[in-house]
Amino acid sequence: MERSPNKVIPADLATMPGLDALDAAEIVVGEIGSDVEAIGVGVYSDGDVPSELGFDRAALEDAGFTASEGSTLVLLRAGQADLVAVGLGARSDVDARVLRDAAAGLARAASRRSRLGLRIDDLAEVDPATAVRALAEGALLARYRYTVLNSSSKHVGLNSLTIDIPGGTDASVAEALATARAAVVARDLANTPPGHLTAVNMGEIAVDLGARFGFEVELFDKAALIELGCGGLLGVNQGSTEEPRMIKLTYAPSGATRHLGLVGKGIMYDSGGISLKPSDPMHLLMKMDMGGAAAVLGAFAALRDLGVTAKVTGWLACTDNMPSGTAYKLGDVLTTRGGTTIEVKNTDAEGRLVMSDAIVLANEDGVDAIIDIATLTGAALVSLGASTAPVFGNDQRTVDLVRVASDAVDEQVWQLPLEKKYRKQLDSDIADIANLGGPFAGATTAALFLEHFVGKTPWAHIDIAGTMQTEKDDSWRTAGATGFGARILLESARTFTSAEHA
Repeated sequence: MERSPNKVIPADLATMPGLDALDAAEIVVGEIGSDVEAIGVGVYSDGDVPSELGFDRAALEDAGFTASEGSTLVLLRAGQADLVAVGLGARSDVDARVLRDAAAGLARAASRRSRLGLRIDDLAEVDPATAVRALAEGALLARYRYTVLNSSSKHVGLNSLTIDIPGGTDASVAEALATARAAVVARDLANTPPGHLTAVNMGEIAVDLGARFGFEVELFDKAALIELGCGGLLGVNQGSTEEPRMIKLTYAPSGATRHLGLVGKGIMYDSGGISLKPSDPMHLLMKMDMGGAAAVLGAFAALRDLGVTAKVTGWLACTDNMPSGTAYKLGDVLTTRGGTTIEVKNTDAEGRLVMSDAIVLANEDGVDAIIDIATLTGAALVSLGASTAPVFGNDQRTVDLVRVASDAVDEQVWQLPLEKKYRKQLDSDIADIANLGGPFAGATTAALFLEHFVGKTPWAHIDIAGTMQTEKDDSWRTAGATGFGARILLESARTFTSAEHA
């Protein structure tokens, strides 16, 4: 397969550092052997201190370690593995989130060690399977780094983690690897510079991941999109020298009775088009404007191994948004799949345009519900900050599916109202709908725009513009792309066939 010289990611995925590192990591449940380089020991902020640390609580507190959640204290030992006191907080508060953060704390504190052990003598009320899954996820995700373009990286990968807990078995290790993989694939893609990852490359990577992880991929090139009448995606692509792609992903397990549709915004780089963005730090992050598509693709990479029983179809609407002599303009009217006409009032409100085509295609596939995910609006960041994503929807059961999934994976969402009074802001004098509302409630008017194309299909929309990245390491969230949403989508798909969501 021929590639232009500046494309770093080949079809065999050899340069996806996070995925490669994940494949190389070994997770073992059992007694910690003599080959480990650092041993983490869980310590509650109340009760007895494990004797193997060799210090009582007063001595630990004198060293500044209070055993708060995720805190650590490294105790070096000559000729032996390092000991790391790992804070668990109050015993009554321990849950999967606390354990995930604890393992992340160990992985960071012992960042120069590749073989780790983690011992927790008392799990309180957490069942062992849940504990193993959370501990493995925390360590794997915290040790992630995107290093492929750094010729002098000193990053040390995690070669092995031994988890020593009461009643622990290897049964849930595969689940932990699958859920971590979803986030890692999304991170690798979103961290990749735009000159190295085009819409065409995204399609090639999807094909490779599909062959590897058990889902089918169909690629729609520019000619196919013209035939389909996908004027939203084609309109945004007009200013680019790179071809667009609509990428359809299909996971169809035997006996599936329910069909979930996932739609991801895939703007590979967003300059704003003719409505050019200012050259500021946020503009630099626009390589991550395909974070929604990355999250969907990441989730698909884990559906089979997590044993999802529903049929899941994904639609990734991929292009960059560039200014040029051929770029679409303010005042243009685009005709999307299905015939809806859209007046363009701002070319930087492009994500909703490409997603309109994808949502219509998902509906045509006969899905029972749609969850879309997109780095859609700066208003999401302004309203809820960088830790919580707004979720909207026309069906409370589908919104609750996302909310429960977000709690399970510790990625926060908060439901905002789909206020119908604001819909008139999207009225157009010359087309069916405009792509921009008024100056306020931008996340809501963007969701209302998408709802126009959803129709009556049960639907939830997650806006990850604020949560797509973090400037500094935060527990198991590493600096750079967070992969936010991939694990939410995966968990949503896993529980989609349960009685409360059927």
